[in-house]
Amino acid sequence: MSNPLKPRSHAITDGRDRAPARSMLKAIGFTDSDLAKPIIGIANTWIETMPCNFNLRELAVKVKEGVRAAGGTPMEFNTIAISDGVTMGTEGMKASLVSRELIADSIELTCRGYMFDAVVALVACDKTIPGAAMALARLDIPSVLLYGGSIMPGRFHGVDVTIQDVFEAVGRHAAGKMSDADLKELEDVACPGAGACGGQYTANTMATVMEAIGLSSMGSASTPAVDPAKGAIGMEAGRIVMDALRNDLRPSKILTRKAFENAIASVAATGGSTNAVLHLLALARDAGVDLNIDDFDEISRRTPLLVDLKPGGNFVAADVYNAGGIQLIVKRLVEGGYCDGSQMTVTGQTVAEACASATEVKSKNEVNGKKVIHAADDPIKSTGGLVILKGNLAPEGCVLKVAGHERNYHKGPARVFNNEEESMHAVTEGRIQAGDVMVIRYEGPAGGPGMREMLGVTAAIVGKGLGDSVALMTDGRFSGATRGLMVGHVAPEAARGGPIAALEEGDIIVFDIEKRRLDVELDDATIKQRLVAWKKPVPRYKSGVFSKYAALVSSAAQGAVTSAENAVTPAEN
Repeated sequence: MSNPLKPRSHAITDGRDRAPARSMLKAIGFTDSDLAKPIIGIANTWIETMPCNFNLRELAVKVKEGVRAAGGTPMEFNTIAISDGVTMGTEGMKASLVSRELIADSIELTCRGYMFDAVVALVACDKTIPGAAMALARLDIPSVLLYGGSIMPGRFHGVDVTIQDVFEAVGRHAAGKMSDADLKELEDVACPGAGACGGQYTANTMATVMEAIGLSSMGSASTPAVDPAKGAIGMEAGRIVMDALRNDLRPSKILTRKAFENAIASVAATGGSTNAVLHLLALARDAGVDLNIDDFDEISRRTPLLVDLKPGGNFVAADVYNAGGIQLIVKRLVEGGYCDGSQMTVTGQTVAEACASATEVKSKNEVNGKKVIHAADDPIKSTGGLVILKGNLAPEGCVLKVAGHERNYHKGPARVFNNEEESMHAVTEGRIQAGDVMVIRYEGPAGGPGMREMLGVTAAIVGKGLGDSVALMTDGRFSGATRGLMVGHVAPEAARGGPIAALEEGDIIVFDIEKRRLDVELDDATIKQRLVAWKKPVPRYKSGVFSKYAALVSSAAQGAVTSAENAVTPAEN
């Protein structure tokens, strides 16, 4: 090996026997000088199907400039991405969570195949962030994860709006509370350009996580997608990955148990998406870190809610950037003792060192008398936004997001639906009444398959004016834009014989948030008797990617990861 900074790629590029490989690479413009340098994979998730990832082609150019300037040779490759927002409420939404596994597998496979010395992963939409992070953990080579940035808010009738407002407008329109013209106008202005959905929905939640956990450089994620500064951040990512290679700084040195606790605290403090539970459990598994679903509730209980963000709050990701950025949020958490500042980040600095220079922009942090990012001693709420419930309906657990204003108790009759479409029709047709508990089942990881998000339904409930009087539970999941008493990830799921499969119309369901309970008022014998009579549904897909996923996927309580050890036959899934 002639170059110590080519610990893997030398097997592809060096020596007499590799002349055929060099010849093929020279056909596309690489020179002997290029091939003598470290080869850095640029894993891009650009796709022309959504605004979230649309700017990543341009950003990749800057990353590659940075790699070259720092002494490496970049080689860009692409993987897939599924937009939750575009596919929401359709059969296509089933592809979203499945795509996380495919993204992770394809990045891992490409990097192993070409034996890259290091990698920069460019991400944006919901599943690209955890999918890429999972691949980096598996590969354990010097790596940087770079977020493409948030979309800017739209303006509608003088106020900032996001895609959440469009989804909720569908419910208002169905209720006769919004005109055709206003719905069309809102549709036209809510998404003004490139970037991921603007609230603390899943993409911005996971971007926050990646800075807090250390895989992204501090301050890189907050900058919106269309901000001119994003190019310089891309170039800096190229330099950082070369430094990481020189110092052999790998994900295994960053992804510690304490780093995961920091990540969970960042979700709790920002009112982040419940999807972070799934994704952090999956990432921890690939990193070899012991993490379980109960850890989220424990950490959220001790972490205050500090950031006033949509969907439960008032502001959007661009406001965080203007107020001081994610680095200011992490600094506040470190100062308050809620994050361990000694943990390593991808730059070689500790978390505390990396966020030390963060400053509050007071003129942008206080808008109309409300603060975007609160100090640790001035929280919005003393506990964080993630709650884990258990009970006779969810023995393995389920997830609820609270922003401080939700009900702590709800008791009502079950309205049972065996798929999302049935439930959506019930809402828009006015068949759901105040006090009801909507149950949407057979939408779990195996049952869906793919664990669809339910933003269409939950937004329609809010839009209908039922957000404060109806509760919902599902073995599917929610968008980060969901708000209200909506419980997801109920495990075990219905398709694998979980208690949710035993529910019948009119059963009385009790949500007790203080006691962390989700129960049906039935005794154990009745539930058991119903499950004995229950028949497993016929798999919806008998071949192809959905069939393979349904056969290999774990419970949501374990992160809905695919593994050979989870394998079941199609008749069993």
